[in-house]
Amino acid sequence: MNTERKRPPRPEPVDLREVGAPIDGEPQISDQRLFFQLHVFERCFYPDTIIDMIKSKTLAAVFYDDLNNPTGLGVLLVADNPALLMHQSDALRSIQDRSVSQISYRPEMTMIGRTYSSGREPDLEEWLVNKPLGNVLNPDFPWAIWYPLRRNPEFYRLEDSERGRILAEHAMLGRSYAAGGHASDIRLACFGLDTNDNEFVIGLVGPELYPLSRLIQDMRQTEQTTKYIESLGPFFVGKVRKRWIKDA
Repeated sequence: MNTERKRPPRPEPVDLREVGAPIDGEPQISDQRLFFQLHVFERCFYPDTIIDMIKSKTLAAVFYDDLNNPTGLGVLLVADNPALLMHQSDALRSIQDRSVSQISYRPEMTMIGRTYSSGREPDLEEWLVNKPLGNVLNPDFPWAIWYPLRRNPEFYRLEDSERGRILAEHAMLGRSYAAGGHASDIRLACFGLDTNDNEFVIGLVGPELYPLSRLIQDMRQTEQTTKYIESLGPFFVGKVRKRWIKDA
């Protein structure tokens, strides 16, 4: 009688690459992704001086005047490596030690996320890198609304086909606004990155503010939002003061 215990099977290696829709029968695979992090300050009495200090240490950034705070400044940093975000944050820390202002940081408004794929993207690189970066840097899109969200656990218990149907309704609404030139989005995942356990960060950008607000209003009526969103916000509403790309 063989009393030797069977060894449990070895787990399969985890594939961390992003996957897009197949082309000629071959799936698109990529290790590329971008990280976006929004920092918000108040009491910025000399915003242009502060922006110049930050620019010298960043690769790409967007600076927003805060609609809801006359002395507020939003700083959106972009990097392909989270370690670069940490390096760029050194500039944000240093400005609080300088005498140019009495600037103060608003940690409750900090948002961070990474671009991701769903497996259905027809052009994976466009989705992961070119489209989100192009949207935040588009000179025709001066307005932006950024906010985090978290779905409730019931959504993740649904069958894949049911989740797909619910998300398709939401996505179709967003595409209708994009088709009219009213709004474009930046969709980021932030599982395990957000201090409040949010799962996604959404950026809406466009030529005018009203359509962005209206899109959020219309999305409140979708099945995803009415049944499966547990929390939304806080919302940061800004208008671009300056954009920056190193060596651009």
